[in-house]
Amino acid sequence: MTLPTSSPGGPSAPIDPGLETAEPPPPSSGRKDKKADGQVADIWRRFRRNKLAMVGLTIVTLLMIIAIFEPILTPYSPFEQNLVNVLQPPSAQHWLGTDVLGRDLYSGIIYGTRLAMIVGVSTVAGSLIVGVTLGAIAGFKGGAWDAVISRITDIFLSFPGLIGAILVVRLFGDGVVPVIVALVVFGWTTAARLMRGQVLSLREAEYVEAARSIGAGNGRIIRRHILPNAIAPVFVYSFTSIGVTVVAMASLSFLGIGVPPDVPEWGRLISQAVGFLRVEGKSHLWLAPAGAIAITTLGFAFVADGLRDALDPKLRGGN
Repeated sequence: MTLPTSSPGGPSAPIDPGLETAEPPPPSSGRKDKKADGQVADIWRRFRRNKLAMVGLTIVTLLMIIAIFEPILTPYSPFEQNLVNVLQPPSAQHWLGTDVLGRDLYSGIIYGTRLAMIVGVSTVAGSLIVGVTLGAIAGFKGGAWDAVISRITDIFLSFPGLIGAILVVRLFGDGVVPVIVALVVFGWTTAARLMRGQVLSLREAEYVEAARSIGAGNGRIIRRHILPNAIAPVFVYSFTSIGVTVVAMASLSFLGIGVPPDVPEWGRLISQAVGFLRVEGKSHLWLAPAGAIAITTLGFAFVADGLRDALDPKLRGGN
């Protein structure tokens, strides 16, 4: 049996009931993506208005490039010794001169940059993993969890970090990995305290209560609702901490602890140049590594300062 077709002026044909009950397509997530993109663009706009922050970002970018392409940028092996050519002044062959072992000082500074970036980034990453995890647990769980974790944090904070790092390195032996372990062991406490304070202020927020009321578990609440809103101060701290880590590693090397004596690390190069501090024409021996430490520390500090201003919610309503 065929259904009657509708004429222009006649009754319309029957409509399939399935078409009437069909659900509309789910709303597009484009608006949410645009909002997130707008927030990122706003943060970047605020960051780049800070001239010192942009200088710091340029320094950090150059340091990362140097660390990645170190084998290409060094004209000599940083470990190659030439005892006939020791303590040479800067020249066309050796741009920064040679050190007390006859090694090309420029190549040693470049290699030291790579070593500083590896130790700095690895140490801060390890410290953030430990500190953020413990701080989030202490702030969210409260009670006995908070008491125990806070007391452990206080114990580590009360112990001098440099002395503790020396003990750890002496326990595990010299090398890059023991230095990273030592700095992580005594470097997670600030991140833990920052995260604990942020979580304490957010765990009773309305959106957290709403998520809990619809049955969201603690793990999901922490991952999806608390961490994204609590991580900003810890993220800013991490950039400052990289510079502090570089100084700490240089301090250990200056004292003859950490990396082996033949490794051209910045602190080790300064230690070898101490005997020539007042010798005329030998200032390049300590100025080059000391300048590298200062530039690195300032670069990460400038970036951290710019991020702090860009991520500050009180400033987002400005121009």
